[in-house]
Amino acid sequence: MSPLKSSNQEEEYFARQEALKLRRLMVKAREEMADEEKKRLKELHWMSCPKCGMKLSTIQVNKVEVDKCFSCGGMFLDDGELEKISGRERAFFDSMRSVFEDEK
Repeated sequence: MSPLKSSNQEEEYFARQEALKLRRLMVKAREEMADEEKKRLKELHWMSCPKCGMKLSTIQVNKVEVDKCFSCGGMFLDDGELEKISGRERAFFDSMRSVFEDEK
């Protein structure tokens, strides 16, 4: 008896399966690299001013932590901090004024 020969359809099927397997591996590797890159960028830019790149300091304004850059004077709020402050606009702006007056 002669050995069984695979048909073209079988070869195509296994070639497709192998290609799908390789594609899944590449997608997974790309996702892992993207996660690692996000983590690296977060560590690199953590508490850096988005305007000038210098380090930010955390200050208290009306019991809310605000990120302040003493290099360019920028002040930055994290998610939810604006809502905390907006209920006390008058006190917030008075506190902000005092922060800027101390610098001059």
